Amino acid sequence: PKTDIVFLKVHKSASSTVMNILFRFGETHNLTFAFPIGGGNQLFYPQHFLARFVQGFSPRRPRRFNILCHHMRFLQPEVQKVVSLSAVYFSILRNPVQLMESSFVYYKGTSAFSRAHSLEEFLRHPYLYYDPASKDSHYARNLMTFDFGFNPNGEVSAKRVQLMLEAIEASFDLLLISEYFDESMVLLKEMLCWDLDSVVSFPLNSRDSSTKSPLPDTIVEKIKNWNRLDWEIYSHFNRTFWERIDRDIGRERMQQEVTALRERQAELARICLQGTGSVAPKDIKDSSLRPLQHGSAKILGYNLKQGLDAETERMCRRLVTPELQYSSALYKKQFPKKHP
Repeated sequence: PKTDIVFLKVHKSASSTVMNILFRFGETHNLTFAFPIGGGNQLFYPQHFLARFVQGFSPRRPRRFNILCHHMRFLQPEVQKVVSLSAVYFSILRNPVQLMESSFVYYKGTSAFSRAHSLEEFLRHPYLYYDPASKDSHYARNLMTFDFGFNPNGEVSAKRVQLMLEAIEASFDLLLISEYFDESMVLLKEMLCWDLDSVVSFPLNSRDSSTKSPLPDTIVEKIKNWNRLDWEIYSHFNRTFWERIDRDIGRERMQQEVTALRERQAELARICLQGTGSVAPKDIKDSSLRPLQHGSAKILGYNLKQGLDAETERMCRRLVTPELQYSSALYKKQFPKKHP
């Protein structure tokens, strides 16, 4: 199994669920994480990543960490200072239409979105609300482009798009697609030589469907145009994703693998969870399992069954622990406070 990994955690793209998979694998195999200084949950995002943002990094005695997976704005030469040169790089993408709809709800407090009553209103006259110079403007346009380290307000020329896609292809070994999450996990499992249980997960940081509504076609087109760079990235890598499946696995075996993954997930849900799935934040009984609530989104969580034996309880708890709580627990384990 591969243990040196860089995951570029792209916002609002099922990346918290992927992070939980990496946390669990790292914890089980005693791997080290490149944590933000002081144990925060972002590597000084939205600045471009620098090695000195990592707790325990020193330029005089460079230290390599196994897993880098906290939110960052990608800058590979700096990333290479904190991970092994043989590390596997991967990220996950989401359809920019759903991504923008999700960002609008989740980042409602940002300068670009706070004054617009609806996404429709924002898209009608984006420049009434959007100022590229404001420090949180990246949430409102080409967010994936920004996370990959590029200029989200750059011109959309064929040449520029091509250079951007080539740069991403040169840096990353695999780009997953959140709309095909299970297929993505199968590809990831194959690439990392992991077993099935290592990539089984429950969806984390997902929001209650009461705040979701289908978008009319006119809005969809406006979102694509406003996020044209993101759309180019997504379209290209959605295509290469399926080409890779055809080349490396084949559709038939992929279907079998996905079925096995879903069956195992259903089995774990029966073992671990009260009820069959996620619940609203107000219904989560154990406060340590309550995810951070953000913007006007309602972020769902889980209740564990009572009376599980210690080992099962530990396994189940890992599967449903929200990102911030899990990150903080692993940080304390990796950097224990030295008592005088």
